[in-house]
Formats: sequence, structure tokens, C-alpha cells
Amino acid sequence: MNTRTTAPAPQRVPLRQTLANLPRDTRDTLFLLAVIGWIVAPQVQWLPVWTSLMVAGVLLWRGWLAWHSRPLPPRWATSIILGPLAFGGTIFSHGTFLGREAGVTLVIALLALKTLELRARRDALVIFFLGFFAMISTFFTSQSLLTAAAMLLGLLGMLTALVNAHMPVGRPPLWQSFRIAGTMALLGTPIMVALFVLFPRMAPLWGVPNDQLVGGTGLSGSMKVGTIAELALNESVAFRVRFDQPAQQLPPPSSMYFRGPVLTGFDGREWKAEPYREDNNWARRVGLPADLQVQGPPLRYEVTMEALKRPWVMVLEATPTAPTLPDNPVYMTQDLQWTAARPIMDIVRYRAESYPTFQHGPLTPVRQLREFTDLPPGFNPRTLALAAQMRADPALANADAAALVDATLARLRTGGYTYTLEPGVYGQHTADEFWFDRKEGFCEHISSAFVVLMRALDVPARIVTGYQGGSMNPVDGFWTVRQSDAHAWAEVWMEGRGWVRVDPTGAVAPGRVGQAQRLTVPQGAFASAMGTMIGASTLQRMRAMWEAVNNSWNQWVLNYTQNSQMNLLKKLGFESPSWQDLSTVLGALLAAAALAGGGWSWWERSQHDPWLRLLTQARKRLADKGLELPENLPPRSMAQRVQQHWGAAASVKPLHDWLMRMEQVRYAPQPAASLGTLRREFKALAWPEPPPRS
Repeated sequence: MNTRTTAPAPQRVPLRQTLANLPRDTRDTLFLLAVIGWIVAPQVQWLPVWTSLMVAGVLLWRGWLAWHSRPLPPRWATSIILGPLAFGGTIFSHGTFLGREAGVTLVIALLALKTLELRARRDALVIFFLGFFAMISTFFTSQSLLTAAAMLLGLLGMLTALVNAHMPVGRPPLWQSFRIAGTMALLGTPIMVALFVLFPRMAPLWGVPNDQLVGGTGLSGSMKVGTIAELALNESVAFRVRFDQPAQQLPPPSSMYFRGPVLTGFDGREWKAEPYREDNNWARRVGLPADLQVQGPPLRYEVTMEALKRPWVMVLEATPTAPTLPDNPVYMTQDLQWTAARPIMDIVRYRAESYPTFQHGPLTPVRQLREFTDLPPGFNPRTLALAAQMRADPALANADAAALVDATLARLRTGGYTYTLEPGVYGQHTADEFWFDRKEGFCEHISSAFVVLMRALDVPARIVTGYQGGSMNPVDGFWTVRQSDAHAWAEVWMEGRGWVRVDPTGAVAPGRVGQAQRLTVPQGAFASAMGTMIGASTLQRMRAMWEAVNNSWNQWVLNYTQNSQMNLLKKLGFESPSWQDLSTVLGALLAAAALAGGGWSWWERSQHDPWLRLLTQARKRLADKGLELPENLPPRSMAQRVQQHWGAAASVKPLHDWLMRMEQVRYAPQPAASLGTLRREFKALAWPEPPPRS
């Protein structure tokens, strides 16, 4: 009977062992590629699609070549084919090489392509420089705590690769290079902190054109039906408020309206700010009074606003005095909106003082109010008919604006209207569809339909956008206002009262205004599973803790301004601090750091194998006397050479015995012998004279 023997199946080698057995060049290359991928990953959402695909493809290709020990492509492939493609793609995406976005795109593309030319140490150094620049450019788009933590890991990775590149001999473990890199980073941390705290803050000396107009977040200067509903799905923080008053003295969330753009012009589809005219442009209007009269005690608070890339300065209604923004003048329009001269590009902190009780606008009819009753022809005919029907009602025939507002709000409360994020796509006659067909919508649908009906009733009205409500973070006590708190409400002019806030959304959904209840989209499977496993309350506490930590980062790091520096100097005893004082303190700290570094270096040198240093001094003294000895010669052999060279001279035996005691201290230490004793004996030794020359 024939028997067959089967070969044993090959055993799979664990990945960890495979990585440990890789050649050093392969291991170092894969590590560097991983670090580059980590640095580039946070910018993928801002890069053109072709850049992300090209970087991913090049890094994977380079990793495959290193893993299989394949040769790199010829240099002409990158310089003639891939390089021009990167330049052409940048021109195609941005139209220029200038500007922040174009520059970052090109640098990241070149960083990836340079890995295909990684043949010598100088190529690695170029990659390191490009990598550090790409790391810094990440902060152009995000300066959050998560981004800083990710880039700190990237910095340690780059420093590890840099240290490893300067250890060409053998196969040093990456952990050793990482430890050296970490030590370097720790040693540089005090100097970095001193420079951050004391280096004079000043305005940028240069800028990149058009960058400030890209990528704005939040409310805009116009409102199409549906835009605020999109913001309601955004849970990111718009700004945080820290009130001087205790929580018990704060007004209820239902009366917290943070005023933003005021919209007057309506073309049937979109609400816009009042059109600018040559005789009534914005630059001339900002200096006009708003006829604002405030009453009662004020609310004093400090706002930390995110970089929304908009000029709106969010404050509570109503704020008669201008908030102070560093190097950015602030103006109030006659619509009671505070606006900065330039878009706010960074996290900014400012103080404000608002009065919840106020009135503004003319108290008697004036000609300018007529433009607040304008409606475009050919739109919303059924709403116009509804207004005529209401005016024909004997109860409303001679009614004033307040009675017409009450009647309209009663219709909203009792007419079966619904507050929803998904009312469907509205057509041409948005007000007609809301009042008669859909009867559902978000705040912009409701406020737009309300203002159209008010104007059809010949009542001056306009839309105000901003943020309403918010929530208190129980961890740090800051009042947090999110993009999901974006809101639109109406203002109606009433004789004797001026402009009066009317929030028609409160008539449809009282919980939205009174209790700050927000509509939310259905959670995904992962979020639902996390909520089930951990619990909704636990998730809320974790979120509050994280936002408090992130807010501390914003307050103490991102918003550390020149005023903060001057306040620090005042605490240090400077009565009228200036940038010269900052320079003096910084110079003194740097000088102290230099002296400390020099002292540490001297101490380290004195502690670095003092036995070997003493033996080296003896070898140099013997060389001066004419006896040259190799550096690797031990003390016993040195004693023998001394006897061979000088014979039985009287001064030879003390030197011979001293060298033998040196060996004993090193290899067979005795309590009676110490290095300090030998150092004192060395100074007292009588050295043999060199033999006379023939």
C-alpha cells in the first residue's frame, strides 16, 4: 500500500517578528512614511481630492518598494512627469501658486514625491524640512487642542526619524531614537514656554490676499430658506460667554438673543441686508445713532468667539457701547448690529455690556420706514390675499400693528403649524406654501412668512438673524452657544415703541424659545450603540468635560494676547509695562537659561567617567615626558611601559604604584582606596624626566 506524506504547512510568522527582522533601511523608510501620513491626514478635508489621492498613492507605492526591496524610480520620473503634474494640479485647483491654500497643496504634494528620491541623507533632510513645514501649515486650518496633540505626536515622530538618520552605524532601535528625541523636546520646552509667554505680540507684517474670504462658518449676510436649518445640524461651538453675574441673576434662555445680521431686502427667494446706495452706504451709516434707549441693570460678560471668518461681533441685545477687539475696529449700524472692520480670522475674546430692557428706532412714523414694507411683485399672491382678508375683518380694519401681530401669532398657534427640520423643498412662493400648503418649517420659514404677511398688512417689519438661547457648561461655568442655536426672528415697528422683537417660532414651538429645545437628526448606529452602552447622561458629562478642557486651551493658549502679556508684567511689578520691558525680561530669562545650560554641561563633563578622565590626564603627562602610549592601554600595561622606559629611577616606583592602584580602583575596589585619594596623589607625584637626547 502506497502512503503519501504531506509537507507541513508553512507557519505564519507574526507581524511583530517580521517587522523586527526587517533591514534597517526598510524599517526606517516605513517609519518615516507613517509619520508623513500622520502629519498629512488632518489636512485631507482641506486639500483638493487629487492631492489626497496622489499623496496616498505615492506613500503606498514607496512603502511597497521598501517592503519588497525594489529599486526606486529614476529621478526623471519625478522631475519630468510627477513634479509637473503636481504643479499643474495646483494651478488647476487654485488658479495660482500664491496664497495659503495653493502653497500648502504644493508643499504636501512635493513632500510625498520627495519620498521617491530618498537615496541619501541629504534627501532625508529635505523631507524633514518639508515635513516640519507641512506640520506647521496644519494650524492654518485648525488650532484646536486635538490638532495640537496630533501635531505633537507628529513632531516627536519627525524628531525620532531625524535622530535616527544621524545614527548611521549598526541597527539602533527606534525606541532609543525616540528617547533621545523626547529628551531634546523636553529640554527645549522651557525655552519654548518662555518665548510663548514673553515674546512681544504684534500684528502680522504681511498677509496673503483673499485668504480671509474663504471658508466662513455660521451666519451670513443673507438668508435663503433652508440655510439656518443646515446650521441647526452643526453642533460645533460658535462662541462661549462668561457672565460676571451668578447664574441665579441671569435672564432666562428665552430672552437671550445674540444679534447678528439684520435683513431688510427681499427678492421673493432670498433675504438680504438693505441695499447700499451711494448716498446711504454702509461706511456712512455706521456712525449714525440707532436711537437706542436702555433701562435697568446691565449684564456684563466676556465672549470668546471662534474663528468664524465673518465680521459679525455677537453680543446680547442690546449693547450700547462697543466691544473692544484687538487691532480690529468695531462699529454699530443703525440696525443695532455690531460689526468688525475685518472678518474675525482667529479666536478672539472681548468684553461687552448689554441691557435686556431697551427700545430703539423712531417712535413716530418717518419716511424711511416705507422700505420695510416693500415686497417684490409677482410673489406670494395668496399671502397678499390673506392680508386683504384680515384688513377686511371689522375687528382688524383699524387695528394697530400690535393687534395685527397678535392675530398673526394666534393663527400660528391654532392653525396646525409644525416646527421641523425637514419641511421639504419650498418652491417660488415660499410664504404661500407655509401659510396654506405645508404648514411646517424651521425658524427661517416661519419668520420669513411672518414678515411677508406683516408687510402685506402695511406694517414695517424685518428679519433679524443671530443665536438664541444656549446652555451652561456645568464643568467650567461658561455659557456655550453652538451653531445649532442659530435662529431667525422678526422685528416689527410699532408707533410709540419703535422696533419690537417678535419671535413667531415661539408661537409654533414654545419649547424652542422658552426651554431652548433643539431639533436633532436621528443618530447613526454607532452613536446609538454608544448611548446605549455608556448612557446619555454619561455622554453629556464627557462632552461637557471635553469642551471645558478645549475652552481652557482657547482661553490660555490661543487667546494669549499682548494685553495678557502686559497684565503678566504688572503682576511682576512693572507699573507701566511696554514691549521693551517684555524684551528685557525675555532676555534675562534666556541669559539665565544659557548660564544654566552651560553649568549643566560643565557638571555633566565633570561627572562623565572621572576615572577615565584622570587616566587620560596621566597619559598626557607621560607624553609630555617623552612616553607616548596608546589610548586603549590599561593602567597595568602603562605601569610596565613606564618601568621599561625609565628603568629603576627613583621617581618611577611611586608612579608605577599609582597606576596599579588606578587599576585596583577600577576593577577591584577596596575601601581604603578611592578616586579622590588618587586624584590628590596625582597632583603630588614627581614625574620622571625625559632621557637626554644623544
